[in-house]
Amino acid sequence: MKSVLLTELATFLDAVAGEMDLYVPKQAGEHYVFTRYDRKAGGPAEFNTVRTCVPVKEFLFPLRELAATSAASDKPPDVKPFAVFGLKDCDLRSLEVLDKVFAGDEFLDPFYSKRRQAMFVITGDCTEAGESCFCSVFGGKPFAEKGFDLNLSAVDDGFIVDSGSDKGRGFLERHKDLFGKVPDKAIAQRQENRRKVQADLDANNRLKAGMPLRDVVEQAQESEVFDSEAAGCIECQACTRVCPTCHCFYLYDSKQKDYFTKTKIWDSCMRLGYAAVAGGANPRKILGDRMRHRMLHKFVYFFDRYGLHMCVGCGRCVDADAGGMDIRRILLKLSQQVREKGAKTAESVK
Repeated sequence: MKSVLLTELATFLDAVAGEMDLYVPKQAGEHYVFTRYDRKAGGPAEFNTVRTCVPVKEFLFPLRELAATSAASDKPPDVKPFAVFGLKDCDLRSLEVLDKVFAGDEFLDPFYSKRRQAMFVITGDCTEAGESCFCSVFGGKPFAEKGFDLNLSAVDDGFIVDSGSDKGRGFLERHKDLFGKVPDKAIAQRQENRRKVQADLDANNRLKAGMPLRDVVEQAQESEVFDSEAAGCIECQACTRVCPTCHCFYLYDSKQKDYFTKTKIWDSCMRLGYAAVAGGANPRKILGDRMRHRMLHKFVYFFDRYGLHMCVGCGRCVDADAGGMDIRRILLKLSQQVREKGAKTAESVK
């Protein structure tokens, strides 16, 4: 991994934008969102302290996408190279989940794969721990170690830039006039910055299950917690919309003037009609059952199939849910029940 020092963020972003479309974080109230970078606008370049409130999946798995039409070839259109700046470690781990689904050995989505190959990933260290962040529960860190093309770490002298791929190393070589040698004091400062944010993140997390969350959710799947927590849910579906790993979709057929189209649209397992089948039957009419299914999918089904949790601990669902749902609270209640049940069982054996 090659490391260099960058003193001016704007010149770096200009160089990236000179080669491809670039999307960067922009402050919007208390959160960050992505916006198209415009070199001519000359606005201040922002280095986001924490992850954006919108997920990176929007760039690879759009909310609405034309999947096929009877009037033209269903071959996916060419995708121009594009870069996304400001991603965090939790974003990279969410991409790992989506890659399993859309670009794995069992199934290859040509639309997703084209975008994934065209994407230039630029990550940045978190410089603070968000109140809703709990990535460390799943082994996450406030800095990326793999999966990026370039990573930026903020220090007093500017930014330490690490390359993590051939694409990243190629960019550094093409623009080597922008970078300098990294001083030892900058390396030491980065280590201290990372240590501090990691400590804040660990202190922020009160979710200590005492056992793998996969086992917690599986053992507590008959718990009344799902129904009691669902009582406050207003079915806004925000949890699945902002989740960086939720990937359910449905296909919608429509007739145009002289041809038909098939459109792929995001779906949500929290929606009442999600599990409905022909004839009107619906095995998950009750909201608590839908919440149970969502948790089982996140922590049991997907883990058993791919060896990964579908939750990366980014906390977006906590911030977005209009009904006050907090996945951390649900998991904590379930883990407490499992521990209490285990204690009673152990006591009865004595």
